[in-house]
Amino acid sequence: MISSVSTNRSTAPQSDYLQIQSLAPENDANQPAQNPILKPGESQAKDDKKVGELSEGDLNVIRELKQRDSEVRAHEAAHLAAAGSIANGGASFSYQQGPDGVRYAIGGEVSIDTSAISGDPAATLRKADTIRRAALAPAQPSGADLQAAASATVMAAQALAELLQKKLASQNIGNDQRGTKLNVSA
Repeated sequence: MISSVSTNRSTAPQSDYLQIQSLAPENDANQPAQNPILKPGESQAKDDKKVGELSEGDLNVIRELKQRDSEVRAHEAAHLAAAGSIANGGASFSYQQGPDGVRYAIGGEVSIDTSAISGDPAATLRKADTIRRAALAPAQPSGADLQAAASATVMAAQALAELLQKKLASQNIGNDQRGTKLNVSA
């Protein structure tokens, strides 16, 4: 999910194994430092169960969590790759601990700078295009991604209107006596 506000978090339905933790910079100082690059199978839990000790139901849950983890990581990687320099750091993830003690990513976000570039509508237009591409980069954009893309489209329209207005104003400098000024706004 793309977000311009770092407090938005994806959540998953609760289960017996639910333990959601964000790895955003605002982690609680009382919690031990977490490795944001942990992948399934690299658990820091000390009481991991051996695969042979798990029930068939637990093994199904683990398979689903592994699949979700892969999807979430690929989704956020697509956002990061397309966002480039407007990304505010890396991806942050929400985790769920599986019955094997391993933490799996079940949600995530990439925070990007969605502000217009003051005084430069051409740069704002380029930035809006980058925001839209970043929001729509994953194979299956989320609702929040679609909303970010729509906001970028509005930003682009406003920047384009401002560019047109400046162009018309510069063309009409000597033509003010004819009343040919046009006020264009989105």
